Amino acid sequence: MAYKFIDNYREKGARKKLVKELAEKKGITDTNVLAAMAKVKRHYFFDETFWAQAYLDKAFPIGDGQTISTPYTVAYQSQLLHIKKGDKILEIGTGCGYQTCILIEMGAQVYTIERQEALFNRTKKVLPYIGYNAHFFLGDGSKGIAEHAPYDKIIVTAGAPLVPEILVKQLKIGGILVIPVGDTKQQKMVTVLRVSENDFEKFVLDAFKFVPLLGEQAW
Repeated sequence: MAYKFIDNYREKGARKKLVKELAEKKGITDTNVLAAMAKVKRHYFFDETFWAQAYLDKAFPIGDGQTISTPYTVAYQSQLLHIKKGDKILEIGTGCGYQTCILIEMGAQVYTIERQEALFNRTKKVLPYIGYNAHFFLGDGSKGIAEHAPYDKIIVTAGAPLVPEILVKQLKIGGILVIPVGDTKQQKMVTVLRVSENDFEKFVLDAFKFVPLLGEQAW
């Protein structure tokens, strides 16, 4: 994919319209999320040929069998994390890095892991170039990154058959995990709050469709 980093009035206008739609029609109320969505240039993750698609609320293929999630999905997951500036966040499934940029724009320190080497190499190069620095890892995200745990928040951007215990154990007390759980056709968004060393609260929310989470602790 060839990237071109220009932000013209058309893209700025389309981004503003998208953010308004997320706030007024899609129920996104977290002002930190909306501000980040207004700043991160989603068309940077598209070939210029498809820029007209960048600010529609649709998923889009990014190669290697992966997709960039819909803006609503990104905003929805981000809102569930209740991010505070300085939060240490583990992101499972870097993909093209759009969600990563949203988290960074919200003030998080992001540790992000991707199993697809081609995507990993591309995203690790592109994100710093456009001003977003994260800690990038190549590997099996279903197992988390235990050596850098604990995390304030963990976000999983692929559908899992269950909540991997290995991930919830990498949360700080009071930490939140957001993960889509279900079969390969549809998942329910699940949040897990770590209440104490051995106690967790789980909440099952709305239905979504993600690409499957692959790895030792997943499919």
